[in-house]
Amino acid sequence: MNTIPDAEALYLELLRGVKSLLGPDTRLVGITSGGAWLVERLHKDLGLAGAPGVISSAMHRDDFARRGLSASAQTTLPFDVNGADVLLLDDVLYTGRTIRAVLNELFDFGRPACVRLAVLIDRGGRELPVAADFAAQSLALPATQSLALARGDGGAFSFQVEESK
Repeated sequence: MNTIPDAEALYLELLRGVKSLLGPDTRLVGITSGGAWLVERLHKDLGLAGAPGVISSAMHRDDFARRGLSASAQTTLPFDVNGADVLLLDDVLYTGRTIRAVLNELFDFGRPACVRLAVLIDRGGRELPVAADFAAQSLALPATQSLALARGDGGAFSFQVEESK
Protein backbone atom coordinates (compact mmCIF):
# COMPACT_ATOMS: atom_id res chain seq x y z
CA MET A 1 0.00 0.00 0.00
CA ASN A 2 1.47 3.34 -1.01
CA THR A 3 -0.30 5.68 1.41
CA ILE A 4 -2.19 5.17 4.62
CA PRO A 5 -5.76 6.49 4.34
CA ASP A 6 -6.61 9.72 6.18
CA ALA A 7 -8.90 8.44 8.93
CA GLU A 8 -10.17 11.90 9.87
CA ALA A 9 -11.20 12.66 6.27
CA LEU A 10 -12.89 9.25 6.06
CA TYR A 11 -14.67 9.92 9.36
CA LEU A 12 -16.24 13.05 7.82
CA GLU A 13 -17.39 10.95 4.85
CA LEU A 14 -18.78 8.33 7.26
CA LEU A 15 -20.64 11.06 9.16
CA ARG A 16 -22.27 12.16 5.88
CA GLY A 17 -23.17 8.56 5.02
CA VAL A 18 -24.59 7.81 8.45
CA LYS A 19 -26.78 10.93 8.26
CA SER A 20 -28.30 9.56 5.05
CA LEU A 21 -29.03 6.19 6.72
CA LEU A 22 -30.58 7.58 9.91
CA GLY A 23 -34.28 7.22 10.49
CA PRO A 24 -36.20 8.72 13.42
CA ASP A 25 -35.72 5.55 15.50
CA THR A 26 -32.32 4.33 14.27
CA ARG A 27 -30.03 3.09 17.04
CA LEU A 28 -26.26 3.29 16.50
CA VAL A 29 -24.19 0.31 17.66
CA GLY A 30 -20.40 0.25 17.41
CA ILE A 31 -18.42 -2.97 17.09
CA THR A 32 -15.55 -3.10 19.59
CA SER A 33 -13.12 -1.49 19.49
CA GLY A 34 -12.79 0.70 16.39
CA GLY A 35 -16.52 0.77 15.75
CA ALA A 36 -17.17 1.67 19.40
CA TRP A 37 -14.88 4.69 19.05
CA LEU A 38 -16.67 5.70 15.86
CA VAL A 39 -20.15 5.37 17.34
CA GLU A 40 -19.17 7.40 20.41
CA ARG A 41 -18.02 10.30 18.24
CA LEU A 42 -20.85 9.98 15.70
CA HIS A 43 -23.46 9.98 18.46
CA LYS A 44 -22.02 13.23 19.80
CA ASP A 45 -21.52 14.88 16.39
CA LEU A 46 -25.07 13.98 15.32
CA GLY A 47 -26.53 15.27 18.61
CA LEU A 48 -28.45 12.04 19.22
CA ALA A 49 -30.31 11.46 22.48
CA GLY A 50 -29.71 8.49 24.72
CA ALA A 51 -26.62 6.33 24.69
CA PRO A 52 -25.18 4.43 21.72
CA GLY A 53 -24.73 0.69 21.87
CA VAL A 54 -21.49 -1.27 21.85
CA ILE A 55 -21.31 -4.86 20.68
CA SER A 56 -18.56 -7.44 20.95
CA SER A 57 -17.95 -10.33 18.60
CA ALA A 58 -15.84 -12.25 21.14
CA MET A 59 -18.38 -14.84 22.29
CA HIS A 60 -19.49 -15.83 18.78
CA ARG A 61 -16.21 -15.88 16.87
CA ASP A 62 -15.40 -19.03 14.94
CA ASP A 63 -11.80 -18.66 16.12
CA PHE A 64 -12.68 -18.23 19.83
CA ALA A 65 -10.54 -21.22 20.85
CA ARG A 66 -7.47 -19.56 19.34
CA ARG A 67 -8.21 -15.93 20.28
CA GLY A 68 -9.98 -16.35 23.60
CA LEU A 69 -12.02 -13.63 25.27
CA SER A 70 -10.58 -10.25 24.37
CA ALA A 71 -10.01 -7.56 26.94
CA SER A 72 -12.07 -5.11 24.88
CA ALA A 73 -15.46 -3.79 25.92
CA GLN A 74 -18.33 -6.19 26.26
CA THR A 75 -21.77 -5.79 24.71
CA THR A 76 -23.94 -2.96 26.05
CA LEU A 77 -27.23 -2.33 24.27
CA PRO A 78 -29.16 0.40 26.15
CA PHE A 79 -32.37 -0.18 24.19
CA ASP A 80 -34.82 -2.97 23.41
CA VAL A 81 -33.43 -4.83 20.41
CA ASN A 82 -36.83 -6.31 19.50
CA GLY A 83 -38.20 -4.34 16.56
CA ALA A 84 -35.27 -1.89 16.58
CA ASP A 85 -33.71 -0.23 13.53
CA VAL A 86 -30.00 -0.94 14.16
CA LEU A 87 -27.08 0.65 12.33
CA LEU A 88 -23.85 -1.24 13.05
CA LEU A 89 -20.59 0.70 12.70
CA ASP A 90 -17.09 -0.68 12.26
CA ASP A 91 -13.71 0.57 11.16
CA VAL A 92 -12.69 -2.05 8.59
CA LEU A 93 -14.78 -4.66 6.76
CA TYR A 94 -12.69 -7.55 5.45
CA THR A 95 -13.74 -11.22 5.56
CA GLY A 96 -17.20 -10.68 7.09
CA ARG A 97 -16.50 -13.06 9.98
CA THR A 98 -16.68 -10.32 12.63
CA ILE A 99 -20.04 -9.16 11.24
CA ARG A 100 -21.38 -12.74 11.34
CA ALA A 101 -20.32 -13.03 14.99
CA VAL A 102 -21.82 -9.63 15.85
CA LEU A 103 -25.15 -10.55 14.24
CA ASN A 104 -25.26 -13.70 16.36
CA GLU A 105 -24.55 -11.60 19.47
CA LEU A 106 -27.21 -9.04 18.50
CA PHE A 107 -29.86 -11.74 18.02
CA ASP A 108 -29.04 -13.10 21.50
CA PHE A 109 -30.61 -9.83 22.74
CA GLY A 110 -33.72 -9.92 20.53
CA ARG A 111 -34.96 -9.66 16.98
CA PRO A 112 -34.34 -6.27 15.34
CA ALA A 113 -36.61 -5.05 12.55
CA CYS A 114 -33.63 -3.96 10.45
CA VAL A 115 -29.85 -4.20 10.67
CA ARG A 116 -27.58 -2.16 8.42
CA LEU A 117 -23.81 -1.70 8.34
CA ALA A 118 -21.58 1.36 7.81
CA VAL A 119 -17.77 1.20 7.78
CA LEU A 120 -14.81 3.50 7.25
CA ILE A 121 -12.96 1.08 4.94
CA ASP A 122 -14.17 -1.87 2.88
CA ARG A 123 -11.05 -3.78 1.93
CA GLY A 124 -12.75 -6.59 0.01
CA GLY A 125 -11.58 -10.17 0.55
CA ARG A 126 -14.96 -11.43 1.73
CA GLU A 127 -15.26 -15.03 2.98
CA LEU A 128 -18.96 -14.59 3.77
CA PRO A 129 -21.74 -12.84 1.83
CA VAL A 130 -21.64 -9.59 3.82
CA ALA A 131 -21.83 -6.08 2.37
CA ALA A 132 -21.82 -2.63 3.94
CA ASP A 133 -24.74 -0.30 3.28
CA PHE A 134 -22.18 2.51 3.36
CA ALA A 135 -18.38 2.48 3.14
CA ALA A 136 -16.43 5.73 3.26
CA GLN A 137 -13.72 4.13 1.09
CA SER A 138 -12.93 0.85 -0.67
CA LEU A 139 -9.29 -0.16 -0.49
CA ALA A 140 -7.51 -3.30 -1.67
CA LEU A 141 -4.76 -4.58 0.61
CA PRO A 142 -2.58 -7.67 0.39
CA ALA A 143 -3.72 -10.49 2.67
CA THR A 144 -0.41 -10.07 4.56
CA GLN A 145 -1.42 -6.61 5.76
CA SER A 146 -4.00 -5.54 8.30
CA LEU A 147 -5.46 -2.09 8.77
CA ALA A 148 -6.61 -0.95 12.20
CA LEU A 149 -8.12 2.27 13.49
CA ALA A 150 -6.24 4.04 16.26
CA ARG A 151 -7.51 6.85 18.47
CA GLY A 152 -5.16 9.49 19.84
CA ASP A 153 -5.37 11.15 23.25
CA GLY A 154 -7.32 14.07 21.74
CA GLY A 155 -9.78 11.69 20.06
CA ALA A 156 -8.37 12.06 16.53
CA PHE A 157 -8.45 8.94 14.39
CA SER A 158 -5.61 7.45 12.38
CA PHE A 159 -4.93 4.15 10.68
CA GLN A 160 -2.10 1.75 11.40
CA VAL A 161 -0.94 -0.83 8.86
CA GLU A 162 0.63 -4.01 10.18
CA GLU A 163 2.37 -6.82 8.33
CA SER A 164 1.41 -10.34 9.39
CA LYS A 165 4.08 -12.97 9.72
